[in-house]
Order: sequence, then C-alpha cells, then structure tokens
Amino acid sequence: MTKTREGQLVETFVTLADTLVADYDVVDLLHTLVEKCAALLEASAAGIILSAGDGALEVVASTNERSRLVEILQLRAGSGPCVESFTTGRAVAIADIELTGDKWPKFRSGALAQGFASMHAVPLRLRDTTIGSLNLFWDRTGGLSTGDTNTVQALADVATIGILQERAIRESDIVRQQLQHALSSRVLIEQAKGVVAYTHGVHMGDAFDKIREYARNNGLPLADVAERIVNRALTL
Repeated sequence: MTKTREGQLVETFVTLADTLVADYDVVDLLHTLVEKCAALLEASAAGIILSAGDGALEVVASTNERSRLVEILQLRAGSGPCVESFTTGRAVAIADIELTGDKWPKFRSGALAQGFASMHAVPLRLRDTTIGSLNLFWDRTGGLSTGDTNTVQALADVATIGILQERAIRESDIVRQQLQHALSSRVLIEQAKGVVAYTHGVHMGDAFDKIREYARNNGLPLADVAERIVNRALTL
C-alpha cells in the first residue's frame, strides 16, 4: 500500500472510531463503512447484509441501488456469495463472476446484468458470532491482494465490535430493568402477603400461595395482583 492508501486507511479507521460514541446510529455506522470501503478499495459498489437475529437477513446499507439489487436477489434465493460468507463465517472471493457457473445462477445473472464482473464478501464476525457480511463489487475482473483482503476484514471487524457492543449495552439495560422490576415486585408481594395473612389469619407462606393461585387462575402477573391487594383494589 502506498502512503496515500495508508493515509486513507488511517482516516477510515479514525472515522469509524469517531462514529462509535454514546448513542451512535448503527445504520449511519454501516453506511459510513460501505462508503469508506468502496472508496478505499476502488470498488464500483458496496453493501452490507445483516441478520435480524431470527435467521432472516436484510440489506441494511449500500452505496448504490446496483449492489442492493444483487444482494436482495441472493436473499430471496437463499444463496450467493454474500449469504455464504454469513453462513460460513469466512470470506468469499470471486475474481470472475461469469465463471461461477451454476453454483449461484440467480446471483450470477443478476450481478452480470448490473455490470459487475467480480466481488468479495467478508463476514461481520467476532469470534463465534457472525451477524452479517460486507460485500464489495467491481465492474472489472480480478481479486484483492492479501493486504487489501486483510484491510477489508479489519474494517468489518471494527464495525462488528461496535454493533455487538451497542447490542450488549441495550441488552444489559433491559436486564437491569428486569432486575429492578423484580426487586420492586418483591416489595409489593411481601406487603400483599402481610395483608392476606392478617385478613385470613394465616401464615405468610400460605398467604403467598393464595396470591399466586389467584394470579395463575386469572392469568395475571403476580406483581399486578400484589399491587391491587396492597392498594385495596382486590380482596382475596
């Protein structure tokens, strides 16, 4: 790589790092990634497919409509280099799309129709977790050098870390909310047990059994029943 390319690469990493701030926009991060990769590697187009978490894949970013159409074709067919990179967690390089034969017929015809002659797909992967693939397309035949291949994967890795970090933060917030809800609910339930125990002259354990039985029989959350008992909106 020349100094100019090195400078562009450093700038790209800095841009991606700057994007990873608090409350950053994941979609903006992915669009930045495809734009920077296309410019850095002189690709005709670039795009990203991402897993929705349920096994379904979606096109979430693209530099132009040409790459988006080719990626959508693969998703509809359930096969193609972009999909294979995601499912295997490995890079897929195609130096000449016309020579792929019958392996991915819909991808081949769609890509050629859009004027693409070669492509390279790398997984968005962190250790054993693969969440999508970054896909580059060229109007010329030929492959990437080892250095450029490593560059693309490194950029994809940075984006993956950012996405998984954001997901972890979001999920940890949900866990914290659930824990806080459980703790708050426990206070209500203890209060409700006291009310029922006093009203019926039973032990706290028996009072809890009455509350839980009512909740189950009526398909209600235990905390909701407890709150109603404490607020005197419900008498067992």
